[in-house]
Amino acid sequence: MTVVHALSVDVEDWFQVLNMVDMIDRADWDRYELRCVDSTRRLLDLFATRDAKATFFCLGWIAERMPDVIEEIHAAGHEIGSHGYDHRVLPALGQDGFRADLERTAAILEQISGSRPTSFRACTWSVGRATPWAIDELVRAGITLDSSIQPVRHPDYGVPSAPTTPYRISAAGGEVLEFPPLTWDVLGRHVPVGGGGYLRLFPIWLMQKGLQQKEAQGVPGCIYLHPWEIDAEQPRQRLGGLRGFRHYVNLDKTYDKLDRLLREHRFDTMSEALFQRGVSWRTKLPALRASELFG
Repeated sequence: MTVVHALSVDVEDWFQVLNMVDMIDRADWDRYELRCVDSTRRLLDLFATRDAKATFFCLGWIAERMPDVIEEIHAAGHEIGSHGYDHRVLPALGQDGFRADLERTAAILEQISGSRPTSFRACTWSVGRATPWAIDELVRAGITLDSSIQPVRHPDYGVPSAPTTPYRISAAGGEVLEFPPLTWDVLGRHVPVGGGGYLRLFPIWLMQKGLQQKEAQGVPGCIYLHPWEIDAEQPRQRLGGLRGFRHYVNLDKTYDKLDRLLREHRFDTMSEALFQRGVSWRTKLPALRASELFG
């Protein structure tokens, strides 16, 4: 049986990324054109052409300002998940702030789509050892599927000891299914190849290796990207150095790379990719306690 992988999109605009946080004040966001409207629709058209479905993790701030596009995502049969309200990392929100942020975003997305989101991805993969309370809050909010933990070593995020295939995380009030972004596990290292900057920076064969490795294991991989990553004409900021390189490298090549992946592999929403073989994550996927994972 062909393994169906998970495709995901973090719906945010170029001025909302963490690289811009010290350059563009949130109070000024409404001064900027929402370029992700056109980019998200380009992605929707591409996915329809390649018969692919995706999970769209949407910022509440964006959804308030482009509800028609959120409706289009829902009408096309894609899954709508929460990406929080305005792209704040969890340590900055704190536990109470995160609880309020989840509820605020869920209410906005439910009003537009008619359904509360049950999937979530944190800004900049910020569920980790600094936020052990995050799983409790996700359970409290009715989130059953999370994709916020990078199983890699990175200066800004990551839990290097975390599994690289889907697993359960149990907390006092229940459990969530964690779907990590794609890695290529080689020579004892988890090489991140799941998308975003990795999709733009690395040659496509690295991502292919990661997908093929998961296919050999009989489990789906998860790739991700952002609408701004197919927008080569976006306004440029003086980020400088490595930050600037990572943000702007190969923006004009992302769309074609993604198209090739969609032609050569099958993709669906995160929820559908997980249940393609009738797998019950409550009984068959490995389980970790939050205290074990973040301890």
